[in-house]
Amino acid sequence: MAIITISRDSHSHGQEIAEKVCRKLGYSCISREILLEASEHFNIPEIKLKSALHDAPAALDRFTYGKERYLAFIQSEFLDHARKDNLVYHGLAGHFMVRGVAHCLKVRVAADMEDRVNLEIQRENVSRDEALKTLTEEDEERRKWSWTLWGHDPWDSILYDLILHLNKLSIENVVDIICLTAKMDRFAAVPESQKVVDDLHLAAKVKTSLVMKYPSCTVNADGRIVGVNVVSDITQETAIIEEIEQLTTGLPGVDEVRVSVTPHGF
Repeated sequence: MAIITISRDSHSHGQEIAEKVCRKLGYSCISREILLEASEHFNIPEIKLKSALHDAPAALDRFTYGKERYLAFIQSEFLDHARKDNLVYHGLAGHFMVRGVAHCLKVRVAADMEDRVNLEIQRENVSRDEALKTLTEEDEERRKWSWTLWGHDPWDSILYDLILHLNKLSIENVVDIICLTAKMDRFAAVPESQKVVDDLHLAAKVKTSLVMKYPSCTVNADGRIVGVNVVSDITQETAIIEEIEQLTTGLPGVDEVRVSVTPHGF
């Protein structure tokens, strides 16, 4: 079975589509509520992750390693769910967090601006100009998040397996297409692709234990062996290796941590 991520702009029926896909396939459905789970570990009371989605990503820069901590915990929480498979995620950046996972179906849903404006008017009882202004601002904020945290425009077609337009397809059409595609052998979870998810999950867990001390470190996993790379002064190599080994000792799923230090400028 597959992991399905559904990306969309606000008021593009993403939640409705995700929930209908889940009912049809018998999958679990999650959204950005996982951000609230992550906030328990983020441990910065001033950052309210739920409302932070509507603030510029630069807001994270007010806090020590805000961007790095945010990414570390968000990815860890998301992958906690993703490794269980049979999942539909609709929300922020799910498709970025499962890059390289063969059994992930990445979907982008598009709706006409006029339809989105009418929905905003109905929901918020505002004028057309106010609705258009709100949606335009939200679209720009989502684009800023994507560029700042992931280095991609969310409308880059290379990020998705399917891009479905609601101006030509009904919601039921979109649900049917997603379900039919997810059932293809191409998106079946096989041991090799499940291992990719498990490795991503373990690497993300290890990163959360290191992010305060080594916010820019890169972490990868292969089975129960974890690799950590730190860019730093090479004269500090021994001390860095010892500290990382201490920080990662006893972490579940980790048998060995291999630390490398790359000199600045390389």
